[in-house]
Amino acid sequence: MSAVIVFAVFLLICTILKFLNVTSPPRPPRLLSSDSKFLELVLKYCPHLNETYVPVRLWGSSGHLQTIVHATVGRTYCPHVVPRRIAARQEDGATVTWDLYEPTGAPQTDEDYTIAVCPGIANSSESTYVRSLVSLACSRGYRCIVLNHLGVLPHVKVTSPRVFRYGQSDELHLMLTKYVEARPDTKLILVGFSMGGNIVCKYLGEPNRTRPANIMGAISICQGYDAVKSLQFLLEWNNLARLYLFSMTENMRSVIIRHKEALLTEEVKRRYNIDERRVLSAATLPELDEVYTRRIFGFRNVEELYRNDSSATYLGNVKVPIVFINARDDPLVHPDMLNIPQTFVQTNKNSLYIETEHGGHLGYYDGGYIVPRAVTWLDRTVVSLVTALANNNQ
Repeated sequence: MSAVIVFAVFLLICTILKFLNVTSPPRPPRLLSSDSKFLELVLKYCPHLNETYVPVRLWGSSGHLQTIVHATVGRTYCPHVVPRRIAARQEDGATVTWDLYEPTGAPQTDEDYTIAVCPGIANSSESTYVRSLVSLACSRGYRCIVLNHLGVLPHVKVTSPRVFRYGQSDELHLMLTKYVEARPDTKLILVGFSMGGNIVCKYLGEPNRTRPANIMGAISICQGYDAVKSLQFLLEWNNLARLYLFSMTENMRSVIIRHKEALLTEEVKRRYNIDERRVLSAATLPELDEVYTRRIFGFRNVEELYRNDSSATYLGNVKVPIVFINARDDPLVHPDMLNIPQTFVQTNKNSLYIETEHGGHLGYYDGGYIVPRAVTWLDRTVVSLVTALANNNQ
């Protein structure tokens, strides 16, 4: 074998090992809080947060592979819990739907608690990671409601000239208010994944918003906090960021194409000055938001839209107990963005920041050498955190 071939094989092996990140050892999560009593309460119900999070041995140390497996395979354990679908109309004619799941196990608290879930971009109650969490939560005695983002469900017609938006909280507000009207005695814990985490935090901090008094706490998972700065990082090629942005753009554009008859009528294009060709050919989210989203919602430019939609703009107003979860190796969330929740918990009581070394974007697969455990570290942690937040209010 020639020296060139040996060197090429060596480089290939080094590249694979670097991608797998096998030299990065498992570590316990980093816990940051300025409230020792709140941290003590959380650890009482989530003692595993003091233990090492061990990702899948072969590939789990790679944030890219955790993210890719989450996006393509989803959860390995997601039994179907039959929901009841509820729909309501907004003032602009948009039809908002959410799914209600009744508990299947004994309750964990003396009071009635409901977990309100806001999924990630282009996701819904039918996404496997949502179903996995809901199944576990229901088995622990919690009722769940899950928001279906506008336009995501292919069999639910769009009845207004818009779909979901990165920071649009009106649909979440409608779901919560309607639900509380039907169940005034229940208490709510809000859980947001990625974009849903941004929506939840923005909603809780929006000024001049009358929120249900039933909201007892919130959990934000893998959100990026600042859309203006996050998009700047995602437009770069470092750490494959541009590829992930392309995937998110395709997801968003596919939603628009699916409901093209309602979203891109001649009247809509004329009223909002929308060029259909530019919408369908947009290569990045900023391009798509420039030619479509910011026009539909009446923003002067994309930066104004992103600043308005970023939870970082509103976090200082959040008053309910809140927990933030992020992974250091999340390829969609630049490490600089993690300073935002860290700063928040240092100056606000009843708050906690949890940072894992591994986990990727919404992955958090653990256990085993190749095949992960059926129920992920993230699912177990979120349900335990809900119990902690519920007991924080007793």
